[in-house]
Amino acid sequence: MTTWRIRDFHPSDLDGILHLWSAMTASGIEPVYSLSEVLASCQKDVAVVALHGDDVVGAAVGRAAHEQGWIVFLATLPEWRSRGIGTALLAALENRMAPLGLTKLSALMPDTETRLEAFLSRGFKDVQNLRFFERQIPVARTELEPLAQLGGRVLPRDLWDRVAGMKREKQLLERRLVLPLAEAELADEFGVVPPRAVVLFGPPGTGKTTFAKAIASRLEWPFVEVFPSRLAGDAEGLAGALRRTFTEIAELEHAVVFLDEVEEIASHRAGDPPSPNQGVTNELLKIIPAFREQPGRLLVCATNFIRALDSAFLRHGRFDYVIPIGLPDAEARRSMWERFIPEAVVAEVDVERLVGLTEGFSPADIEFAARSASQRALEKAVYAGESEPVPVAAGAGGASATAGAGTEPTAHDAGPLAEGAGVPARRGPTTQDYVDAIGETKTTVSEEVAAAFLEDIDELARA
Repeated sequence: MTTWRIRDFHPSDLDGILHLWSAMTASGIEPVYSLSEVLASCQKDVAVVALHGDDVVGAAVGRAAHEQGWIVFLATLPEWRSRGIGTALLAALENRMAPLGLTKLSALMPDTETRLEAFLSRGFKDVQNLRFFERQIPVARTELEPLAQLGGRVLPRDLWDRVAGMKREKQLLERRLVLPLAEAELADEFGVVPPRAVVLFGPPGTGKTTFAKAIASRLEWPFVEVFPSRLAGDAEGLAGALRRTFTEIAELEHAVVFLDEVEEIASHRAGDPPSPNQGVTNELLKIIPAFREQPGRLLVCATNFIRALDSAFLRHGRFDYVIPIGLPDAEARRSMWERFIPEAVVAEVDVERLVGLTEGFSPADIEFAARSASQRALEKAVYAGESEPVPVAAGAGGASATAGAGTEPTAHDAGPLAEGAGVPARRGPTTQDYVDAIGETKTTVSEEVAAAFLEDIDELARA
């Protein structure tokens, strides 16, 4: 006599599903689908339960994806196995999924699962020589809307690898920030508390913003940049807008939050009565401790002028690390040049000469010089034999010194776009093109600024 019955899943059966899950994992079986996925499918997809009286002794959960159906969960309490409950649950589940127009019903089972009779008796085929691959999507669908409202985004996964050179800085950030955040359980075993907030400081153009984005890419966390200048016009004022923004960020499961030029809102507090900017600094000092209490988040503040920051802002307990991002060394400059020089001509360019000529250049300076050389080489190749364009004179209303008001362009002016124009023979910049561009590039960081940065490292860096 059958002492159990099968019916559709009811919300009141959730405790029974949890009991089945615990019994399965206690016996050493690790389900393929996570508990959250199983519970979500119980309520949104198709699920049936086996009951003995009012107690759940078995359950089967299925999910349809177009014409393909998947068994998300099948479990029976140990004391109720070998009574045909699994086979009956699969039959009931298949009957309820039949109206969905499925052409195939499949199941993924862990290697440790040995009780496969229910599947075999229902006509499932044990397919050999298949491997299962899966990857966690970093941002849940429910987070996309609030993330968009914050102006955040998920950055390309390869951004970290695309950061050319700066090997020392990358290694430091990888070990201090990425490792304990990406391997939180391992860090906990070693007593390492994952960082919650860091300051990146250094001269302009050294890549602080790029590193902040690369960290988010490496972690596969959403990147949210907070712009104080945009919040300043808010009806609540900058302090209120900051508070509201960080409250909204708290709704995300993970996030790298970036505050650039933080000295604008966290400068030294002085004067009596307090200035409006002091109120903003005070608010930010309150926000950071609350932010630190939330796991799965990292605040990255960047500044070109670390000496301008309020002393209370940098103290221990607010920021885990204060990391310098300086000018690239020779190895980093070499990597940058090899990245920016077109592949077709890189073997013909004297890269070592360019590395030597750009000592003291920031990454932004090197990129500018490289782009400038490429642009000029293109123009010389296409407009060979023509004179250089005359710069627009100040106050000339946008017209060059050689063109009168209302003058129409001629076919000659159109260059290669004119009828009969040939294809240039040159296919890329030369070493001399790069040397010329370097000579005309104004470096971002002066010797005085570079020297002050070294002093700041000695006095303020904490890594």
